[in-house]
Amino acid sequence: MDLEKHPRESSETRVDLRKRPVEPQVRREPEAAEGCLAVAIRIPVRIIVLVLVVPVRMLWDALVVIGRFLNDALLRPLGRALLWLGRAVFVWPFVGLWRYVAVPVGKALGWLGNVLLVVPLVWLYRYVLTPVGHALAWAARGVGAAVAWLARGAGTALGWVYAHLLAPVGHAIAWVLKGLGAGLAALGIGVWTVLARLARYLVVVPAVWLYTWVLAPVGRAIVWCAKGLVWLVSLIVTGIGAAFYWIARILLVLPALALWRWVLTPVGRVLAVIGREVWDALGHAWRVAGHISLAVGRFLGTLLRWIFVEPVRWVYRSVLTPVGHVVRDTVLRPAAEAARSVGRATRQALAAARESVRQARADFRRMLFGEPRQPRSVGRREPSGPEARTLGSSTTALTKD
Repeated sequence: MDLEKHPRESSETRVDLRKRPVEPQVRREPEAAEGCLAVAIRIPVRIIVLVLVVPVRMLWDALVVIGRFLNDALLRPLGRALLWLGRAVFVWPFVGLWRYVAVPVGKALGWLGNVLLVVPLVWLYRYVLTPVGHALAWAARGVGAAVAWLARGAGTALGWVYAHLLAPVGHAIAWVLKGLGAGLAALGIGVWTVLARLARYLVVVPAVWLYTWVLAPVGRAIVWCAKGLVWLVSLIVTGIGAAFYWIARILLVLPALALWRWVLTPVGRVLAVIGREVWDALGHAWRVAGHISLAVGRFLGTLLRWIFVEPVRWVYRSVLTPVGHVVRDTVLRPAAEAARSVGRATRQALAAARESVRQARADFRRMLFGEPRQPRSVGRREPSGPEARTLGSSTTALTKD
């Protein structure tokens, strides 16, 4: 049985191996080979640039540290103080002026405007202008009805005059004018025919003969001569242009091309290699100078810490902290307890004074205006409190014994 299973397992593994996706192979492009010029320039340029860049990078890091220290210790607190001062000098006075002066004055002016202008104008419109307007509208309707009745009468009279007087006279005048128009039209057609005949035989026929037998041949001859002259001039200009082209090509283009190909291109390639190496050297030197500056900064920081910070920290921990604890326990805490007790007594005295003032004010109000009215108790249909009706007890009117 084991011998029979092995071929199947091998076939299954072969199938699985065939089904596996083939991983794509990334083709790496070969790096471009560097020339001997780049290799010869690189090391000296990097050394020179490193020597020149290290002081600049250390100066730059020192300026950055000084700037951060000034920003944290001077500029940011100064900016916050100036911001608070600007708010106290410019913002808060205007806010107080707006809130406690402009807004109350505006509300008072609005109330005065409403009382002195809006209310009288509304009363005038409602009780004076509206009745007067209604009266004027009623009078205008009456006048309009009278004018319409008069207009209808005048229209009827004018219609009768048009139908019985003006229309017959107009028809007669139109018939007379139609006859005169027909006669004048016949006369005009005859005159136009005579003039057209004369113009054709006196103007058109001679002009056609002159164009056909004189002007057209002369024009063709002139066009042929102009074409020949243009061909000759174009031939001369083409020859002169070709001569100038070859002269300029030989005297200007070929020397410039040779200068570009054999002088400027090699020099440019050399300068490009030098520039690329200088740029790479600057980047490399800037990074190396950063590490050097970091190491120098850490050394100076460690030296400053051991010279100044650690002694100050030791003095603070070993001397000032115990002295401060003693001062806190012997002086500050008793003083704080005394101040709190004084504040508590002051608050109690102020509360008692406020309560007495409030009581005196209530007694004075009661003396002037009497006792306030107590609300009358209204009989409710529903019992209140523990006498309220429930569904599970027999305290309702229907189930009570």
